[in-house]
Amino acid sequence: MGKLTVVALRIVLTMMFAGSIFIQVVMVPLLGLDLSEADPDVAMIRTPLVVFTVLGIFAIQVAVVCVWGLLTMVRRGTVFSSDAFRLVDVVIGAFTAASLLAFGLGVALAPGEAVAPGVVLLIGGVAVMIAAVALIVLVLRALLAQAVARDVEVRTLRTELDEVI
Repeated sequence: MGKLTVVALRIVLTMMFAGSIFIQVVMVPLLGLDLSEADPDVAMIRTPLVVFTVLGIFAIQVAVVCVWGLLTMVRRGTVFSSDAFRLVDVVIGAFTAASLLAFGLGVALAPGEAVAPGVVLLIGGVAVMIAAVALIVLVLRALLAQAVARDVEVRTLRTELDEVI
C-alpha cells in the first residue's frame, strides 16, 4: 500500500472519528431534547432512538480504531501475522453489533404512529447492508488467513533454502 493511500485513509478515519464524537456529544443530546418536547407519540421513541444511536456510533468508533491498527500493521509490514486476526475479528463484531442495533431500532420504532412504515423499512434495509459489510469483512478475514499461511510457508521454504546454500 502506497504512502499516499495510507495518509489519505488516516485522514478519512480521523474525520470519521471526530465526526462521530461530535454527533455523540452535540447532536444526540439535541435530538433527545427535541424529541422530549414533541408530541406524546414521538416522545415515546426518544429513549430507544437515543440509546440505539449512541451504541451504533460507538460500534463504528470501535471499527475505526481497529482499522487504524490494521493500517499501522500494513505500514510496518506486519499485517500478515496472527495479531491482525484479533483486530479483524473486532471489526466483524462491531459491524455485526451495528447491524443488530439498526434492526433493534427498526423494531423499536415499528409500533405506533410516530414513524412511517417506510422509514422502518429503510432502517431494516440499512441493517441488512451493515450485515453485508460484516460478511464481506469475514470473507476478507479468510483471505488474510490464506495469506498468513502462505507467508509462513514462504518463510519456511526460504529458511530451508538458506540452509542448503
